[in-house]
Amino acid sequence: MLNLHKDHKNLVLISLAVFVILSIGVAILPAYQMQGYEPIPGMQDLTVSERKGLHIYIAEGCVACHTQQVRNIEMDKTWGDRPSLASDYYYSKQRMDLWRQSPSILGSERTGPDLTDIGNRQPSDEWHLLHLYNPRLVVEASIMPRYSWLFREIDTLHLKEGDVTLPRSITGMEGSDVLVANEDALHLVAYLKSLQQFSFEDAAPTDFIPAQPKDIGTGGTASSTTNSLGANLFQKNCAACHQTTGRGVKGAFPPLAGSMIVNNKNPEMLIKIILMGYDAREEYGVMQALGDQLTDEEIKAITDHERSSWGNNAPEVPLETITRIRDSISSL
Repeated sequence: MLNLHKDHKNLVLISLAVFVILSIGVAILPAYQMQGYEPIPGMQDLTVSERKGLHIYIAEGCVACHTQQVRNIEMDKTWGDRPSLASDYYYSKQRMDLWRQSPSILGSERTGPDLTDIGNRQPSDEWHLLHLYNPRLVVEASIMPRYSWLFREIDTLHLKEGDVTLPRSITGMEGSDVLVANEDALHLVAYLKSLQQFSFEDAAPTDFIPAQPKDIGTGGTASSTTNSLGANLFQKNCAACHQTTGRGVKGAFPPLAGSMIVNNKNPEMLIKIILMGYDAREEYGVMQALGDQLTDEEIKAITDHERSSWGNNAPEVPLETITRIRDSISSL
């Protein structure tokens, strides 16, 4: 048995080993796993100003009181139309350099409201600037501290083109002095306005990896199936998430190409997912039920398209199977 209170050498070695193991498990592996995520098609990278604003957001401690994560529970629908996905943070979680990881923005406290979609809720520059200068000016019951150091008082004679001033009637300024927002305040507002939850309903399906062939399955190229009912229905109802290539979006939506569920000889699970939706895997977004929107014939067309495209090679689904499964679900 080791006498660690006397054997300092082994004590240091054991401590070092524990530190290395914890570092790998807590820091290195999660950072490596993040490389498997991809941005959601249609999302845009942060601008230079917005990225500077992100760093100011962290430096000023905003993350201590505000979260940026919409959970899959009823009460969180106030903050966003859907639960957050790992891919939502793709652009904000890019490494700063080789040695530094980008700052965490998820937060763990909601002393203030969640900011996931604040850019849509409050799109006004003036509102954000007033809120930073004195939160009580726009939210009477706010307990947020004032960030008055993000502003400076100057004489109107020294105003420059492009200076953003706050209205005197609200700030109480008198005489010839005005309150001007400094660059940090403007960058922070630019970042806050960029926080807008991406809506898949408005997304136009695009080729997620344009350099890859659009269809590598037995049906030939995608152009040969464009006019088919199944391809058109898939494009309208499914491609925004699963992509026209069937490869999905890492960290957001599962691939259909090579999927065991799609290629299973028994299509029952696939049909149930289309009819009832799916929300059983934390790493993927919630799929809405399509049973009320599609007829049995349309579901057959979609499943046959999925089971014969992108390298998939499963038999067609009998229409009677879809009707039977729909009836069994309705009788529950």
